[in-house]
Amino acid sequence: MGKKGERGAKDKAAALEEEARNAARRAEHGEEEYQCTGILEQDFLELCTRAGFQEIPKVTLRPHPNSFAVQEEPDPLAEREGPYIIAQIQCKYAFFRPTIQVDLEHEDPKTTKEIFIRNWKIEDKMLGIFAKCLPALSHLQSIRLWKVGLTDVTFLSLLSIVPTCSTLKTLAVEGNPMRERVFHKLIAEETNLAHISLRNNEIDDEAALLIGQALSSLKGSNKNLASINLSYNHITDGLRLNRSLLSLSLAHNQIKDEGALKLAEVLGPFALTHMEVVERRRLLLEKEAQERCRLPQRHAELKNERPSSHMSSIALDKLQTAKTTKAITKKKEKEKEKEKELPKKDDKGQASAATAAPATPAAQSKKEDSKQAKKAAPPAEQKAARGKGAKSGTKDKRAQVIEVEVIEPTEMVNPLLEPAEHRDGQVFLPGNRVLIYLNLIRNQITEKGLQAFLVALEQQSVRLAPGGKGPMGLLRLSLAKNNYPVDSKTYARIQELMWTRDPVPRSGTAARVAEEEMGAA
Repeated sequence: MGKKGERGAKDKAAALEEEARNAARRAEHGEEEYQCTGILEQDFLELCTRAGFQEIPKVTLRPHPNSFAVQEEPDPLAEREGPYIIAQIQCKYAFFRPTIQVDLEHEDPKTTKEIFIRNWKIEDKMLGIFAKCLPALSHLQSIRLWKVGLTDVTFLSLLSIVPTCSTLKTLAVEGNPMRERVFHKLIAEETNLAHISLRNNEIDDEAALLIGQALSSLKGSNKNLASINLSYNHITDGLRLNRSLLSLSLAHNQIKDEGALKLAEVLGPFALTHMEVVERRRLLLEKEAQERCRLPQRHAELKNERPSSHMSSIALDKLQTAKTTKAITKKKEKEKEKEKELPKKDDKGQASAATAAPATPAAQSKKEDSKQAKKAAPPAEQKAARGKGAKSGTKDKRAQVIEVEVIEPTEMVNPLLEPAEHRDGQVFLPGNRVLIYLNLIRNQITEKGLQAFLVALEQQSVRLAPGGKGPMGLLRLSLAKNNYPVDSKTYARIQELMWTRDPVPRSGTAARVAEEEMGAA
């Protein structure tokens, strides 16, 4: 550990000792530990006061461009007055005072959604305050830090705060160069961050390699990160096995053709290395073993869902039909016996003359119809019951199948398990089609690098049909201001291809270049 690291460790130890002394003092005076309310201004002020801060940064609303209204010209006489001059000086230097600028979601102090800090050094003691008050902000989505003097030690303290903010999706740490290469720790596989910006941090090739490995490796890749801004740094690769990143900005770097070839290679079909082929085989064998283990379990589940087999259900249906037929036959015999007994009762005079009168043909036909209906009713009902039961069972099974399909894990498949093509003794993956925006303006790419990107774009076969499923491939590629000729035919061809893919059409080349430069800033 160098002198700087030792000094940072001593500062952290001193901060911990002071915090312990403050805690002891509060316990001596019977003060309870402060419970944050979710109102940043109130919580921050109270925690800083308890920690013994002499100067406490103010929490203010972040000014927006539309808030700077055009003011009337000042009165020349008023400018000569002392109070006016003092107010102007105070206003000028207030810009440099430490503040915490916030954006609110509903103009409610409890709905802080963004925090912006710039141009003042955040010590480890201050990070201890943030560790207490930031997790209480239930609407916090973004933290942006610009030139706040983070060191290797304080950066690790910041890193420990990020997981405690459950709603945090965007983190920008910009203008904070550090000797130790620790930025890759932000891109952990378990992080919930979706957007990271690391502009202007003087990231060198070794740090860039660690970031590339954090983005994707043989064992896995970050599945939540959608965009990363690495402008004004030095990075060449990081997309090979990553299938979650949607946007990557590498503008204003020193990427040459070698780096461009690496980036272009993974956009189209690319051959796996020997180590990647070995890992792919291992994953395939592991997947096959898991499927074999699941097969008996699935058969057991299906057996529990169906109490009897298809053949046994047919036998039950036949048995039920036989029982029904037998019951109908017995009923018919009883009705015949009753009809035979009716004349005997009439002869004995038990029936009256009115009831003994012969029935009309209409009544007889009605009676016969009712008999037929009674005879046909039981089997029909039973058949309906059987049919209904079968349909409901089928519906239940279908519903179960649908539920299983929905509940099935939707984890991102390892890119090494993607369908591969075997040719010339090599294994080719289809390439990265998840990335939709790649910004490479103001680098050192020549005609050779452009040709590699052109080949990759032509191989991607981007699907732009409405309702199309699956990843689409690059929709925007920014290559302006590189080291290729102004009249480059390759660049013109790339522009033609991207013009048809870009979901936001532009009015002209100048407008596109202006927008790219603005986006890279």
